[in-house]
Amino acid sequence: MLRTSASRALYLNTSHLPALHKSLSLETLQQHQPPTIQRTLQPAPSLAYSSTSSSARGSSVFHFQPSTSIKRPRVIHPISTCSQTRTFTQSRHTATATAAMSSKLIPSKPEDVMVIRNVTPNIATFSVPFSRYGKIKIGGRGTLVKLTSGSLAVFSPVALTEAAKAKVTEMGGDVRYIVALDYEHHIFVSEWAKAYPSAKLIGPEGLPEKRAKQQDDPKIGGEEFAVVFKKDNKREIRIDPEFDADFDYEYVDGHANLEIVFLYKPERVVIQADLLFNLPPTEQYSKVPEAEVPQDGAIGKVFACVQNPRGDVKWLRRFNWYVASKDKNSFNESMERIAQWDFVTMIPCHGDVMEGDGKEIFQNVFEWHLKAHK
Repeated sequence: MLRTSASRALYLNTSHLPALHKSLSLETLQQHQPPTIQRTLQPAPSLAYSSTSSSARGSSVFHFQPSTSIKRPRVIHPISTCSQTRTFTQSRHTATATAAMSSKLIPSKPEDVMVIRNVTPNIATFSVPFSRYGKIKIGGRGTLVKLTSGSLAVFSPVALTEAAKAKVTEMGGDVRYIVALDYEHHIFVSEWAKAYPSAKLIGPEGLPEKRAKQQDDPKIGGEEFAVVFKKDNKREIRIDPEFDADFDYEYVDGHANLEIVFLYKPERVVIQADLLFNLPPTEQYSKVPEAEVPQDGAIGKVFACVQNPRGDVKWLRRFNWYVASKDKNSFNESMERIAQWDFVTMIPCHGDVMEGDGKEIFQNVFEWHLKAHK
């Protein structure tokens, strides 16, 4: 998600997508394919490095959510494109927040605009509209999965409306796992945890500390996380026998937003947050009255074009290569592991579900990273 300033600067504040310490113009991107594909990667020679601060992990977080009240170190890198100046804001472990942060990420009447449907017999999605400043429509989505044991797991939950509660009840009602899929998709974790107190909370490293600094936001509670994915333990970590029987998972610590990607093996479905968008968010806006649908501005059109994984994906590949993957070796290894999974459908948090061709889209979009890992 993006935020603008008075100088018409754009911040890729993806309420999801952290950290960057590289900057380059789109002109540069046009001139450079990824560096020679090899296991050890070097930055493209045209990349300019600048940094005025760094986090404890040497990384930062792109936020799509507002950050006017957030006090944290920043590194701003201008990127010139289409006569607009884009800047990427470095932020992360020092973040603080206010109630305004979450309130701007929530539809005023989520019950009226939420689309609930079963993607498969055991997977339901809760799709809602979400746009930044009325210019960039990306949508939001939570996913509910019924395990073969009968327990339920919810991934990146959205507002717990009465209709959402009814769907939970319809699918058995026993919510055992609440998963924040990355460093940013966590605002409704507390709401679901209060409704289903026996559920285990799962998320990436740094998120519990981040939430602890956001206690002035009434949407964010002090719940403890039972499972925290870390770079150092990502290959050894286990969740629960019943959960692990149905899911494979990959912690993409090399991604700027610290993504945790899940494969629900019984129905061959991948669930992820910001690893791959599929814009435009048609389903997520399908219940919004036409007169209330935000009109795409120039920035929104450009972003939607870049984040459309069908057709010509050269800009999306460049975005992932130069922006999203902050640790290429680790990122490439994660993409290779996901590519080995058996799946046909991919459920993103932003944009439409990729049904039937999810793996083909994944392999095409991340081709550079998959080749780099060979």
